[in-house]
Amino acid sequence: MLSLKLLELRVPSHVKLGSQPELACHWELGPQDLLYSIKWYKDGQEFFRHVPRDLEPHRKYYLPGVAVNKSDELASHITLYPATLETAGRYRCEVSGERPLFPTVSEHANMIVVVLPEDGPVISGFNPYYRIGDQLRVNCSSVRSRPAVRLTWYVNGEPAPFTAITSPKVYKDPEGYETTSLALSFQINEQHFVNGGFKIKCLATLASVYWKSNEESARELKTVSQMRIEEKSYNPMKTIELEPNDSNNSRFRLQDIILTLLICVILPKIIFYN
Repeated sequence: MLSLKLLELRVPSHVKLGSQPELACHWELGPQDLLYSIKWYKDGQEFFRHVPRDLEPHRKYYLPGVAVNKSDELASHITLYPATLETAGRYRCEVSGERPLFPTVSEHANMIVVVLPEDGPVISGFNPYYRIGDQLRVNCSSVRSRPAVRLTWYVNGEPAPFTAITSPKVYKDPEGYETTSLALSFQINEQHFVNGGFKIKCLATLASVYWKSNEESARELKTVSQMRIEEKSYNPMKTIELEPNDSNNSRFRLQDIILTLLICVILPKIIFYN
């Protein structure tokens, strides 16, 4: 029964182009075990090893896109040089115990090197004013990434309904970079307007390494009939209701207030001059 155990392998699933990936391999030896070697592989090819009893305990092997920059004494933690597109692949850590059995355990994990867009997502086709009943048709695009980013639409802070979203389109150029676009289309109704306006937002994400958004706002454009209705409903001479009075609980119209002022201010002057 083997007592050597590989407890954990940490390989970042996504790394930015030009960043320095950090890998870790944790193991546990049994009471009678001694470490013979720890070896690192990419796509089945060895690129780094540590053999404690060798005259040269640490040894590197050339592999395109993979080169060890730093390592701890046991090679359980390694840092690679800045990632290139060739750095992507399947990484494996293999730990072996000493003779006579040479027990061996290993684990693997994949790494993807991502190229992030230079700019955030771009919204096109949006207008600053809309009427109730208008058809909103806009497009969001994110240019030159690898792999393609994921686009998500929001309306007034809530995810847009699936019925308003078309399938995303992805275009791949000869260099392998991808441009993604996602359209949003729906008929605007009165529920969309909050305090006279509404907002849409496009969010672009790529795994856990990229998260950028773009937001646009629009105001409601009133129709002629709506403005006429509002004009009719506005009357500057309408009844002004005052707080109920404990003695008479009366209501005064604006005309009554003006008349009272005339009596109190102008009438005494007329009497005085006569």
